[in-house]
Amino acid sequence: MSTPAKLQTKQPQQLLFDSDGVIPNSPLPVLIYRQVELDGDLAAAFERVFAVNQWPPQWRAGIFDYHHYHSNAHEALGVAAGNAEVMLGGEQGQAVHLQAGDLVILPAGTGHCRIEQSADFLVVGAYPAGQEQYDMQRADASTHDASLERIARVATPQTDPLYGGQGALAHAWGCKP
Repeated sequence: MSTPAKLQTKQPQQLLFDSDGVIPNSPLPVLIYRQVELDGDLAAAFERVFAVNQWPPQWRAGIFDYHHYHSNAHEALGVAAGNAEVMLGGEQGQAVHLQAGDLVILPAGTGHCRIEQSADFLVVGAYPAGQEQYDMQRADASTHDASLERIARVATPQTDPLYGGQGALAHAWGCKP
């Protein structure tokens, strides 16, 4: 668990979202690191740093254009190319602009939905070790309560996907080193 030497420590933006009865969200904050400086191909660089910090990268793609969340896993989204407007927290949440070099860390249950994107928008997705079998939950009031129960059982990761044990995640999410 280490941080590449060139990676300068940044403090992330923190956003909190309450349940809206459809999207559970989380009592833990969403963390957004802006304009992370990684060497070389950005997608490959995010994959390397995620893997080193025990967040195995799982895919390269975009973000779905419908409100969804994962009730059994936290998620890291490293923007490798392009830009997009993404709604976090469900329909009543907050739109955020993401661009290449940004990293979003979503606690389990946090709604996300792509509103619009550039033609070259590319994201690297990762989940903490042991949470790679993530589920896909759409906004649905009938599954809300069961999702809350699963979310409460999701272990908090011991490392930040970008900075390992030195990152803001441990403090922001109340993890014990």
